[in-house]
This record gives sequence, structure tokens and C-alpha cells, in this order.
Amino acid sequence: MSKVWFVTGSSRGLGRAFVEAALSRGDRVAATARDTGQLAALVAAHGDAVLPLPLDVADRAAVHRAVLRAHQHFGRLDVVVNNAGYGLSGAVEELSERQLRDQLDTNLFGPLRVIQAALPLLRAQGSGHIVQISSVAGVAAFPLGGGYCASKWALEGLSEALAQEVAGFGVQVTVVEPGSYATDAIASAVHAAADPRYDGLREAFAAQAEALDVGDPAAAGRALLRIVDAERPPLRVFLGAQGHPMLRQVYADRLATWEEWAELSTEAHGPTAPAA
Repeated sequence: MSKVWFVTGSSRGLGRAFVEAALSRGDRVAATARDTGQLAALVAAHGDAVLPLPLDVADRAAVHRAVLRAHQHFGRLDVVVNNAGYGLSGAVEELSERQLRDQLDTNLFGPLRVIQAALPLLRAQGSGHIVQISSVAGVAAFPLGGGYCASKWALEGLSEALAQEVAGFGVQVTVVEPGSYATDAIASAVHAAADPRYDGLREAFAAQAEALDVGDPAAAGRALLRIVDAERPPLRVFLGAQGHPMLRQVYADRLATWEEWAELSTEAHGPTAPAA
């Protein structure tokens, strides 16, 4: 049975790949972008299966209008993909409050607005799948990415709570954590004003980024189809080959540190009340 999708940030990158994967198998998609002109090729190729919608996820009223328009047009929504977002590069000391607020407004509050617009509709139909596009940076932090990581870590916590809240309504939630892909995500990131004391770190990070074996967005699109078709989709899933090996070490280090300091943690509880 074909599905109806609502996808934010559909004009390029992974969002575009997700839309193309869904359309390629006969699904229908409400594809949103700030500039719907960038969706013209999709409409030309797939006709009425695509509903192009202008949307800036920072505009709450516009989000609600777009979600309602998609639901009215197609009659239902099966998959809601919160993909719109952007990167922010800079050491924590370099970030301005405005830059961090803008980052959170798009990467965290944007998905919140979409969820709050779509959830009453999904609840009423007793089904639906909310897909939150996070990042490996949503579970591990990296130097010069504190603002971006903060937005994705917050999205992960929001989504985990959401999954537990809506399970009883027949609505599923999956947090997708992509690694690096052949998109313009790094090139299009916002950069904080550079402090020369962090230039060495910037050079090292740039060299690491150049050495990465980036993934194919089309493969990520095909993988997302498997996720949304699964009878029991995962709460969290990596996309790309980088996540698993990286996070195994990150979590091993966290567990080792917590274990090393476990005695202090117990002491910090204070006296334990005797059993009655």
C-alpha cells in the first residue's frame, strides 16, 4: 500500500533523496522547501504525486498551514520526516547567542512545530510514523560543533520522550542518525566569527572531514524506505558506515567513566533509609 509523506527540507541533500526514494516506488509526497522552484524537476517527473509547498519551519503559522494543506490534499499522512536543518560551525567561545538561538529555532523548534501540527491528524487516523533526522552528532559531540550538537542532542531527547507518549495512539517515532554524506551540508553551514586561537583545531577538523568516506544520499533514501516499511521500526538507527564503530567507543568510554566514579555517585546519595 502506497504511503503519503510530508518532508521538510526537500530541495536538496538527504531530504531530496528521501523524497525521490518515496516517489520512485509510487508513494505520494508533500515536499516542502523555502523556494518551491527548486522542486520543479520533481513535479515535472512525478506530476500529481508531488505537492510542492513553500515552508520555513521557523514560521509556526506556516507550518500548521502546510501540514493541513498536505492532509487535505492527500486525505492522510503516513510518514512525517523532519529533515529541515542546517549546520553551525564554531568553538563554543566563538558562538553568538543569536547564532545558537537561530540554530535551535530551526533544528529543534522546527521539528516541534511540525510534530504539534501533524500529531492531532495522526492520532485521529490511529497511525503514522514520525521520522526525526538527527545526526551522529546527536549522540557524540565534536569540537567546533557545540551549537549543532546541542540542537541534535535536544532533538534526540525530545524524540525519545515523544515515542513513549504517542505509542498508545498507534504513532511510531524513529530518530535517524546519518553520518557524512555527499551533500552540501558542510559547505552551507553557518560559521561563527573565527578566533585565531582555534585555527589549529579548525585545520585538523578540516583535514579529518576531507578524509571521510562519505555516503551516497540515494542509498540513504532507499534505507529510509526499509525503516518506514518495518513492522517494528527502530527508535534510533544510524545511516552510513561511520556511526557504529565511532559510537561503540564513545559509549564504552562513558560506561568506563561512570563505573570509575560509581562509588562517589553512591556517596552523593547520602545515607540510605533502613528497610522497614
